[in-house]
Amino acid sequence: MTSKQIKLGHLGALLTISIWATTFASTKVLLEDFTPVEIMFYRFAVGYIALLVIRPRFIKYRSIGEEVLFMAAGICGVSIFYLFQNTALTYTFASNSAVLMSVSPLFTALITHYLLKTETLRPSFFAGFAVSMTGIALIGFNGNFVLELNPLGDILSVLCAFVWAVYSLIIRKISDQNYDNILVTKKVFFYGLIFMLPLLPLFGFETGLERFASMPNLLNMLFLGLAASAVCYMTWNYALKVLGAVKTSVYIYVIPVMTIVISATVLQEKITLVAAAGAILILSGLYLSERKPAARQRIDGHTTSSPDA
Repeated sequence: MTSKQIKLGHLGALLTISIWATTFASTKVLLEDFTPVEIMFYRFAVGYIALLVIRPRFIKYRSIGEEVLFMAAGICGVSIFYLFQNTALTYTFASNSAVLMSVSPLFTALITHYLLKTETLRPSFFAGFAVSMTGIALIGFNGNFVLELNPLGDILSVLCAFVWAVYSLIIRKISDQNYDNILVTKKVFFYGLIFMLPLLPLFGFETGLERFASMPNLLNMLFLGLAASAVCYMTWNYALKVLGAVKTSVYIYVIPVMTIVISATVLQEKITLVAAAGAILILSGLYLSERKPAARQRIDGHTTSSPDA
């Protein structure tokens, strides 16, 4: 990958996380008239239709193995991920869920190292993980260190983190085929919606299109479908392609930081000292995780260190 592509990859990951950190406000508005599963279905339906309009072509069938990869990406990254996430939030505190879901980068790193044998884990990654998780915990609990366990919700949150790690690795595998990013994202959405359909009746899904006559409902659903789904999945998938699954996944740490910044600027909420300290720790952990190791060189019999290119 060229230096420009790598920079665009980092920018894409940061843009994705920045948008995803704002979705809580839109979701909160929509929850007044829609159920979680209805929001999940409509946002990806909107995203799929938008991608279909932009690129009305399809990836041709090559092999059953490749098609299974696309199916798995749709199931993990769309259907199961949001089903687990929405269900977890009904059983556990949002702070618990946020902290537990943030272990996804660790799952990604462990799978790539021990199962796929594609990346070497450095001590700096684990140091960054520990520092960031401490910061995420500070922001999540914001000084309230009485952690009440809710087994079902907490287990689902951890499973949610694992499923997202699997999705990221599947997309990284698919990217080796050099398909058009829009076509890849569209196909993932297609399978996500297909496997979502059997679940809709179980969660009381209702069409209720008259609810979109409300301008706030329409605008917020369009934001979730176009920006948070269609655009963000494309930028995230691009980042996975050029940076790799491990480097991209650590940007998940930034979501709590972006959330408190948005809460302060848009909702006029006060940033506490605990939250500020948590944000500093998260960014420090991100730096540690992304930092390149120093390369050892011998010059005139002396050992020196230089940045790894």
